[in-house]
Amino acid sequence: MLSQLMVLFGFFALVLVAVYWVNRAVVLFDRLIADGHSAGVFLEFTALSLPGVIALVLPMASFAAAVYVTNRLMGDSELTVVQATGYSPWRLVRPVALFGVIVALMMSALTHFLVPASVAQLKQREVDISGSVSARLLREGTFLHPGPGVTFFIREITPEGELRDVYLSDRRQADREVTYTAERAYVVQAEEGPRLVMVSGLAQTLRPETRTLSTTLFQDFTYDISTLIVQNQNLNLRPRHLSTWALLTQPGAMAALTDVPLARINEELHGRFQQALLGLVSALIGFSTLLTGSFSRFGVGRQIVVAIFLLVVVKLVESAVTDPTRNNAALWPLIYLPSVVGFALAMGMLHLAARPFRQPRKTAALEVSA
Repeated sequence: MLSQLMVLFGFFALVLVAVYWVNRAVVLFDRLIADGHSAGVFLEFTALSLPGVIALVLPMASFAAAVYVTNRLMGDSELTVVQATGYSPWRLVRPVALFGVIVALMMSALTHFLVPASVAQLKQREVDISGSVSARLLREGTFLHPGPGVTFFIREITPEGELRDVYLSDRRQADREVTYTAERAYVVQAEEGPRLVMVSGLAQTLRPETRTLSTTLFQDFTYDISTLIVQNQNLNLRPRHLSTWALLTQPGAMAALTDVPLARINEELHGRFQQALLGLVSALIGFSTLLTGSFSRFGVGRQIVVAIFLLVVVKLVESAVTDPTRNNAALWPLIYLPSVVGFALAMGMLHLAARPFRQPRKTAALEVSA
């Protein structure tokens, strides 16, 4: 039974990760490609977002695997035969509990190590690409507006990095508008920042107040484009960017570093443990709820609906404790209330499945014979 659970868990996890990842990738593609970034940057960002997606879908995959395997075993009458030999629901739940522990360990590796590291790296890469000159300015055949009052156009970019037929309009000063055109241009990196060196061009200055236009031919002209590329230097650290060890050993310092109350640090820390427990809770609820039904040719659709409803109850409890735990650091034990409720519901379903006044066996026998 454990092997079946693991196989189905891998299948459902793969399907759910693919669905969620594609949705996330579409959003990233629109945002990154529209800003002029390469496909390599897009692939890097989607890879860094993958651990968070996996952590999100693993509890659902464990629930789906437990429900599917239990439904199939009941449909093939295997559970009915095993129970008839004297196996109680408390004995049958052992492989499911072991499966849930394995899922919880996987979730722990994600929530405590992989997800914080990937989120922090993703934030750092966002800061890095925000100052990319090539992504913001070097796009051929497109009129770009890198800043208010600035228009930039390049007809062609050669493989050697030479810009052909450059147009630059600077309207940031109220008393004049300057338009530069050049046959060739190069982007060079100076100590003060990136510079645009234009060769064989024309500068036209229009003064609206006097309605005069002056032109200047130049052989080479250097234009400061560092003001057009504003790099976001603020990492905006959040508790989810920090490691579990830092949150556990230095909660006060981490609260000061991220500029959040201590209650938010506690919520993030214990929420990672709570999220790992959901993988175990989901599997137990799925198995124990379906076990309350007896063999029927019509399946256990009603029990599946009940199991889904119980999961919704757990999520409602999770939502209900969010605000109190964020506002009061002393209420951090409430973070584990959803798991406690989930375990209680699963134990209640197992007790119901093991009740001595279950459906008479002759009724089940009549259904089989019919």
